[in-house]
Amino acid sequence: MFNYLYKKLKFLQLNSEKVKDEEPKKETVQFKIFSSLEENLDFLKEALGSSNDIIYRQFFFGSKMQINAAVIFLEGMTEKAVINETIIKPFMYDSRLHNLESEIELGNIKCIKDCMLSVGNVKLVTSVNEIIDGCLSGDTILLLDGCSEALVINSKGWETRGVEEPKTEAVVRGPREGFSETLATNMTLIRRKIKNSNLTFETMEIGTQTRTSVSIVYLKGVVNPKLLREIKKRLSRINTDAILESGYIEQFIEDEPYSIFPTIGNSEKPDTAAAKILEGRVAILVDGTPFVLTVPMLFIEGFQSAEDYYSRTFFASILRILRFTCFFISILAPATYVMLATFHQELIPTTLLFSMAAGREGVPFPAVMEAGLMIITFEILREAGVRLPRPVGQAVSIVGALVIGEAAVSAGLVGSMLVIVVALTAVSSFVIPVYTDVSAILRMIFLILAGALGIFGVGIGLLALLVHIVSLRSFGTPYLAPLAPLSLEDLKDTLVRTHLWSMFTRPRTIGWHNFKRQEPGAKPEPPVEEENND
Repeated sequence: MFNYLYKKLKFLQLNSEKVKDEEPKKETVQFKIFSSLEENLDFLKEALGSSNDIIYRQFFFGSKMQINAAVIFLEGMTEKAVINETIIKPFMYDSRLHNLESEIELGNIKCIKDCMLSVGNVKLVTSVNEIIDGCLSGDTILLLDGCSEALVINSKGWETRGVEEPKTEAVVRGPREGFSETLATNMTLIRRKIKNSNLTFETMEIGTQTRTSVSIVYLKGVVNPKLLREIKKRLSRINTDAILESGYIEQFIEDEPYSIFPTIGNSEKPDTAAAKILEGRVAILVDGTPFVLTVPMLFIEGFQSAEDYYSRTFFASILRILRFTCFFISILAPATYVMLATFHQELIPTTLLFSMAAGREGVPFPAVMEAGLMIITFEILREAGVRLPRPVGQAVSIVGALVIGEAAVSAGLVGSMLVIVVALTAVSSFVIPVYTDVSAILRMIFLILAGALGIFGVGIGLLALLVHIVSLRSFGTPYLAPLAPLSLEDLKDTLVRTHLWSMFTRPRTIGWHNFKRQEPGAKPEPPVEEENND
């Protein structure tokens, strides 16, 4: 009954959103450029305000200094050398100006664009809105008296962080470069990995106040056109005042906003983003953040690492199995301790049971409350270690854990066995950074179920978790693929990773019609010895 009502409400919501999408959107009024330079400057000063970082440089040029012009730019967002050497200086000293004076006096600004400016990207515009957008983006505007057109000259240049090793995805073997906060740099890093003419970047602006540049990246012929259309539809539907980080985009376009599992991937590594694009996914780059989004995302991606594909098969497979083991330890270890200590002591070996009983002697709290207090204490220490400056944070995390754990055992507030369990849980949760937040929530849920119902509560929780994961979708792709639905060919890169030369196809749940990744017969073999015919 409830499931029927939920589906009905969701159907009505989708219909209402479809009607909204079909409604004509109000277009922004485009103001034409005046032919008078003074009128243009007055209008721009009123539109841009009296901010001190907006520079209006008005000057005269020509053989008789009869031509009036102005350049407008934002200080701190432009390269002053470009403005001085390639924009203003040609008007002052370039000999070609004498041949163009008559054209310029007639208001032909196009001849300046074609014959005088030695800048790679120059755009001719006819509306004040385009002037304002270009100026706020770091371009330089050239206005000419008597001309109702303007030039938007590319002169962007501001202080940026260089390409550095990402802090969140450190590897032993593999590229050390990571994305930065500049969109152009991030696009270049992906282009360096995929030198293919089918690699396409489509850029749009989102945010009514911030006008943040967002670029979607995909490989033509590999990406599913339906996936591409759905991404563009969801991005165009965003109507908010600010986009300051890719996390804003993620929350606006994800499939299941009420799920604790992420359905949109993110990465700081260009090689990881490039590998996913080559599989048929779409990357979303946001100006101002080094975290690049990738869609669709599968559950298995949280246990994969870029280093898995640079290492040999056997070691990479062992590490992947270890990650799965650590995930289950991080969500079930405290619940298992409470379950055994409270309801099912008969399942514990006798020697271990005596040790646990001796450790909990004198503890005034039940096992579930004891474990809950220790988990909350660990989360407090973890959050403090992240937020404090790095040297202080490490000291707080290490010293705090040692002092509080030892003091709690000595005071008889918790058992010594539980301290070991919580420490193992904490370390295991950091092995899978993608699901660190997920494991923290599931840990508390399973702890409560184990304290209330024992092994039956844990079993019910695991069943509900499995049903929830199977029901999730990421842009129409089953979240638990290739396990559900089962794809035998794609199992080569799930629980274990087989040899690279045996992965002939791309993931079938993600790729479109172009499944082939490589031709068979790439298995390495020793050279055949030639027989000596003596």
